[in-house]
Amino acid sequence: MAEDSGITEAGLKSKLTELLQATHVEIEDMSGGCGQAFSAIIVSPQFEKKTTLARHRLVNSALKAEIAAIHAWTPKCYTPEQWEKQIEEGKKVVAPGKATNGEVVIGFKD
Repeated sequence: MAEDSGITEAGLKSKLTELLQATHVEIEDMSGGCGQAFSAIIVSPQFEKKTTLARHRLVNSALKAEIAAIHAWTPKCYTPEQWEKQIEEGKKVVAPGKATNGEVVIGFKD
């Protein structure tokens, strides 16, 4: 049985909101509640003009201690403009990992 990491969805959301001035954060515990694997959707103006890799490095730097304590971390990063475009186009964005029906998803769900 996996050990509880002590990392919570609420704790991750709070830290991302504070450190990255994130305007929208969704965190999903993919580990069945033991806090060992998380996926996330993060919307922040700090992602403007940054590559995907640079965005992930920014997030990973903000959550360095938390990421060290868990098994898996999968962020999906958007600028506010990109996020609004997804909403306007009617795309339902889901955190990377698994949809509620168990199907593995990449980031969008019809």
